[in-house]
Amino acid sequence: MAESTTTAADGPRLKRALNLWDLVLYGVIVLQPTAPMAIFGVINARGRGHVVTTILIALIAMLFTAIAYGRMARAYPSAGSAFTYVGQEINPALGYITGWSMVMDYMLNPLICMIWCSEASMRFAPGVPYWIWIIFYFLMFTGLNLRGVKTSARINAGLATAMGLVVAIFFVAAARYIFGHPHDGLAFFTRPLYDPANFNLGAVMGGTSIAVLTYIGFDGISTLSEEVENPRRNILLATVLTCICVGLLSASECYAAQLLWPYPEAFRDNDTAFIDVSTRAAGSWFFGVMNVTLIVANFGSGMAAQLGAARLLYGMGRSNALPKGFFGVVDPKRHVPRNAVIFVGVVALLGVALGMTYALGAEMLNFGALIAFMGVNAAAFVRYYLRATEKKLGNLIPPVVGFFVCLLLWLNLSRPAQIAGAIWMIVGIAFGVWKTRGFRGALIDFELPPEEA
Repeated sequence: MAESTTTAADGPRLKRALNLWDLVLYGVIVLQPTAPMAIFGVINARGRGHVVTTILIALIAMLFTAIAYGRMARAYPSAGSAFTYVGQEINPALGYITGWSMVMDYMLNPLICMIWCSEASMRFAPGVPYWIWIIFYFLMFTGLNLRGVKTSARINAGLATAMGLVVAIFFVAAARYIFGHPHDGLAFFTRPLYDPANFNLGAVMGGTSIAVLTYIGFDGISTLSEEVENPRRNILLATVLTCICVGLLSASECYAAQLLWPYPEAFRDNDTAFIDVSTRAAGSWFFGVMNVTLIVANFGSGMAAQLGAARLLYGMGRSNALPKGFFGVVDPKRHVPRNAVIFVGVVALLGVALGMTYALGAEMLNFGALIAFMGVNAAAFVRYYLRATEKKLGNLIPPVVGFFVCLLLWLNLSRPAQIAGAIWMIVGIAFGVWKTRGFRGALIDFELPPEEA
């Protein structure tokens, strides 16, 4: 659901006021300067200490996928949805399957944010039981979203600036600690990239499949197509540049963290490992600063993710891909998809109750995201290469490489994540088959009605 702004030919239109660097700043704010910190410990354990390497490999995959997203945004400037791209360019049934994978992606994001915020809050108040914190964040996420509470772009920019300041303090403190303590020369500085004692290709690829989470959300840039100067050029460039900026910043943060806390030294808790790293860098006072910063960051992400998931469910309900009577309705007072918001919150709460961990949730989230990314790459290949009158390598190589790199990462997700993800996909496909009698009927109406003013 978007804000109540009409774009009809005879009504007011959105102003094209955003330039390329406005878009890049927006993308960095959405992905957050602290993006890799919450998952640092999980990747460190899975990749056997090669967090920086996994971040950079994931960046390569995301760059090719970013190119595909940018190109598809040219064809569908107001849709900006992977399931629309796949459904329109390849097949409506495959579009539905892509949309169903996105539902898992979007719904797991608030769940893992709820888990992380609860675990980090316990570092402040260990006497409060974990389940109390879970219920607290469930009520906060769901209650605030039902009220239609949203922060302005100015507040978001302020939060991003504050996070950037904390990151800068971390870099200064890390440099002071690293160069103030003895180490074993050049090898000390190369181990975060390649440690011969612990390197394992399977482990690194497994870690990379989690590191993709650092970049989740870059596709949101495509939703601003109607407000951008020269969108055919700037959406593509901004999506690619955002991935590069976030990737290099994330790799730098993780490089400093691995120098501060070399593998295989254990953390108190892998889920909140970066808090321990920060404490080592700057002392106990920085523990509180970093913990609060990451709680705020994950709180904002969790709230936004819950509303984003609800909007996706609402869109699929309004498109007849999900029960329209429940998902395709909007609260008349608050103008939010009330049923979908509550549904996402309850699913997150049930996931925690069933024993979902942060690491498993992150991998399952990437299970759905990587399917969507593969779908977008495939759609770009079909539209700009297969159907093009002139076959250009520039339209062939990026989507093909992007598709197969994402497939490789998808195959390297953990077995529990693959099993849980497969069950989710089977349930969704079975529903689609039942509803359309074997996909013979119309499953999704891509010609959506206009938003109510």
